Amino acid sequence: MLLVDTHAHLNDPAFTADLPEVLARATKAGVRKIVVVGHNMATSRQAVALALQSDDCYATVGVHPHDAPEVVEETLAGLASLLGQTRVVALGEIGLDYHWNTWPKEVAQRAFRAQIALAKSLDKPFVVHNRDAHADVLALLKEQAPYHHGFVMHCFSGSLEVARECMRLGGYISVAGPVTFKSAHRLHDVAKQVPLERLLIETDCPYLAPDPHRGQRNEPAFLVSIARAIAFRRGLDVTRVAEVTCANAQRLFGLGDVL
Repeated sequence: MLLVDTHAHLNDPAFTADLPEVLARATKAGVRKIVVVGHNMATSRQAVALALQSDDCYATVGVHPHDAPEVVEETLAGLASLLGQTRVVALGEIGLDYHWNTWPKEVAQRAFRAQIALAKSLDKPFVVHNRDAHADVLALLKEQAPYHHGFVMHCFSGSLEVARECMRLGGYISVAGPVTFKSAHRLHDVAKQVPLERLLIETDCPYLAPDPHRGQRNEPAFLVSIARAIAFRRGLDVTRVAEVTCANAQRLFGLGDVL
């Protein structure tokens, strides 16, 4: 069984001490490719460096809504330069986060719009962070459509109807560790109902470790638990979920041959 972790923060300080061991455990678990995600300029550069150092890693670069004021012309130019480098497969993570409400909504929305425009201008997919902002995320995605190179709703937390709206716009739905939680009934429904060809899986490590690792530092090797939870909800063999989500990741991000 081969897997692709489409969203991992291996550039996080949580992995500074033992990254080689983390990568070795991922390989042993069948995780053949890992997309390392940037959330500001510093972590984006770190993601690119990791991708260049490891054949198992690719990178995305972008500015998270927590750092929305950073998205100025100079930053956009820097992101464009990074997006031109080898093994950089998407812009992200970008989006809206109203849970923490770090900045005025207008600032976050302006940053989201600008980065979507950049991704489209460079023919790149993008990775969307959405927390407690479903209506505004959908409104902005509809405003900026179409998306010839696609996008992904990372660590999806919305309803099945929100998922369907995103898919109608060309998006993929990425499911993370909470799908393994017994109380996550809405996500269970999403994992069961989203068409397989629009489904991705991720760890979002070091955050949101799945059961039976809940409370631990998350890592790519735990992706197996997420794939198994989805397979259980759909009544499928886990190898089928692995096969299709790998193919989807290849198609969206252009990862090359995972096998």
